[in-house]
Parts: sequence; structure tokens; C-alpha cells
Amino acid sequence: MVIFSPAALAQTPASAPVTQAQISALQQAVVNAQSAGDNAWMLVSAALVLLMTGPGLALFYGGLVRKKNILGTMMQSFAMMGLVTIIWAICGYSLAFGHGNAFVGGFEHLFLRGVTLTPNTDYAATIPEQTYMVYQLMFAIITPALITGAFAERMKFSAMAVFLSLWSVFVYCPMAHMVWGVGGLLNSTGGHIPSLDFAGGTVVHVTSGVSALVTCIFLGKRIGYPQTNMPPHSMVLSFIGACLLWVGWFGFNAGSALGASPLATSAFINTHFAAAAAALGWTIAEWIHNGKPTALGAISGAVAGLVAITPASGFVQPFPALLIGLIAGAFCSFMVFEVKSRLRYDDSLDAFGVHGAGGTLGALLTGLFATSAINAVYGKGVPTGAIDGHWGQELNQLAGVGIAWSISIVGTLVLLFVVDRVIGLRVSPEQEAEGLDLSQHGEEGYDLNS
Repeated sequence: MVIFSPAALAQTPASAPVTQAQISALQQAVVNAQSAGDNAWMLVSAALVLLMTGPGLALFYGGLVRKKNILGTMMQSFAMMGLVTIIWAICGYSLAFGHGNAFVGGFEHLFLRGVTLTPNTDYAATIPEQTYMVYQLMFAIITPALITGAFAERMKFSAMAVFLSLWSVFVYCPMAHMVWGVGGLLNSTGGHIPSLDFAGGTVVHVTSGVSALVTCIFLGKRIGYPQTNMPPHSMVLSFIGACLLWVGWFGFNAGSALGASPLATSAFINTHFAAAAAALGWTIAEWIHNGKPTALGAISGAVAGLVAITPASGFVQPFPALLIGLIAGAFCSFMVFEVKSRLRYDDSLDAFGVHGAGGTLGALLTGLFATSAINAVYGKGVPTGAIDGHWGQELNQLAGVGIAWSISIVGTLVLLFVVDRVIGLRVSPEQEAEGLDLSQHGEEGYDLNS
């Protein structure tokens, strides 16, 4: 039986009609191209990324707040797991990965129409499109969940649900399409401004981190901040959450290779090396600044390194990954210790200091250290980043970061204004003093009488 490839069909003279047999053969070839190994790795990676939100982020953020707010904080992450899944099925996937224009996808996949168990060769040729769809869903879930760290302990649950649902549609989906979607403005293969973002430096961390900064400033400080000390109520929970984030991040970055390939190995190693180096970088900076190394500093540093390596994980060699992590740990600690305290904004759990700052830094360092030896995204023998001699890539990275910042600031401000006018954003002073657990959910995370 003769198997016809897309290239072979393209060479068929225009005068010779394509037969049904050729079409059937091509469809069979697509089916045969599927890899059980790739599909298994991608399903595991999807599960690992979901693990990052719940329990990873829920525990990490939950331990950092006061005990009267733990359930309210964890519920925000859990709510994203449910709400964003529904949005993604209705329109999110289509807006992010459908064929549209340079800024947003079209409506071809509304209600997952046409998303089948065969590959979509625009994105991943060896796995079912449904696998690709559900893997990308997990990114869409964790991104708005990251923002909740900035407004922890003071936003209504109803306002959070509406605001972040709208944010997912109007900020996340367009940004995902611009960077990863076919025809996207910033797509590294065919975009007008080819920007390198292997696993979500701009799409996930810059958008969520910058939106977090805007949200905490718009919402205002917690009652008593910064005069009242508000330490984490359980570093044990946060420690466990950070470790789960580290493990889950292998699915986040190595899974973005979209197959069980050598590129996945490279991203896996780079992820681990950067996290370790960043934990060291933050710890050293904190030791110098405060005189003692803390568990909070170590785990915050590890997360900062994971953030910074995300856009670079599939483009750089291991030693540059170590450098990116080390720089990120020191830089993000500076953003938290110095910049936040001087500007006096109340980013409760340092979502901007870690994700916004770390994501921006990582995107720029990606342009510096990316090499075609790891990922010849522009073609074999064509330089990828500045280290290869393509210094213009830094301008592309800067443009990508600038667009992500702009969309995040404008989109977040508009959505916050609308939601505040319609239902109100902030809990009352009495509810804030009582805590989100009781005021928003009518239950407590701990039975203080037992």
C-alpha cells in the first residue's frame, strides 16, 4: 500500500485531482505518525502541571497567609481548576489556538468542535489534539491562580471568580495565541516579531505577575499593612507546596517539548539546575541582608529560578541554566526585600516580585543564552540567540515582554474597574478582620477548640 505524505500531495499537478484513496492514505499516515510514548509523556506532563495548582500552589500560598485565611486562599486555586476548565472547553482553547489573526484565535473550536483524537499538525504531529488541548488547559488554569497571591486576604470570593474568569478570556487567551498560536504576532516560527518562549515566561509569568502588581495596587493594602506583622502561619505547608511546584515544573517545562524527545531531556535538566541555583542565590542574598538563611527564602528562590528558566528551558545549555537561576534568585530577592519595601505596595505573597520580575528577567536572558545547538528554531545552522551571534533576538524578546506588560496592565485595569463597579472587589473591614474562611465560606481551616 502506498502512503502519501502532505509533501507528496503538494507536488501533485494541479490538473490531477486528489483521489479518495490518496485522502484516506494521508489520513492513515497521520494516524500512524502518532507515538504512544509521546502521548504517555504528555498526559503525565498534563497531570504534573495540574499538580502545580492543586495541591502545589494551594499549599504554597495557603501556608503563607494567616490561619484565618487558609481555606479562602486555597479555594481560590481550586476554583481556577474548575472555572477555567469550563471556559477552556467553551471558548478558551479556540481563542488561544484556533486560526484567527495575529492577536487572537478564531471561533473554529468553540465547544471543542473539531478537537479530535487525531493530531493537529499545526502544533503536535505525534499526539492527539485532545491531549494537546488538555495539556494547554493546565497552563491556562495555573496562570490566573498565580495572581491570587497578590490580593490574598482581602478580595471577595465572588469578585475573584468573575475577575479571573474574564482575565482568562481577555488577557491570557490572546497572549497565548500571540506567542504559541498559528499566525501569532510573537510566534517564533512565522510571527512578525519572533519571540522565544518555550514554556510560558511571557504567556504565564509576565502576564500573571504584572497583573498581580496592578491588582494589589488597585485593591489597596490589607488593614494594618505594613505596621502590623503578618507572618506565614505554616511554613511547613508552604515548604511542601514549593516542593510539589518543583516536581510539577518538570511537566511544565519538559512537557513543552510536546514529546518524549531529547529536547524534553534538555528542558528537564535545565529546569532542575536553575531551581537549585536560584535557591542558593536567594539564600545567599538573604543571609547577607538579614543575617540568617530562612526556609521561606530558600523555597521562594527555587520558585524564582523555575519562573526564570521557563522561557529558556528548551533553548539553552545546562550551565547557562545555572547562571539564569543564580541571577534570578538574587534579582527576585532584591525585588522583594528592597523594591517592594521602598514602593510600599502590598503584594501579599510576592506574586509580582517572583513571577512578574522573574518572568521578565527570564525572557530577556533567553534571548542572550539561546543556542541553535539545543533548539534550531530558525533552521539548522541559523543562530538562535545572542550567544550564537543573533543579537537582534534581544530586541524581539524586549518587544515580547513589552507587549505582555502592556496587555496585562491595560486588560487588568479595565476588568478590575468593571468588576468593582458591578459587584465590588473587596471584603468589608469587618469581614477582613474576621478572615476569609468564615466571612466568605462559613468554615474554618483549623478547629481551634479541639
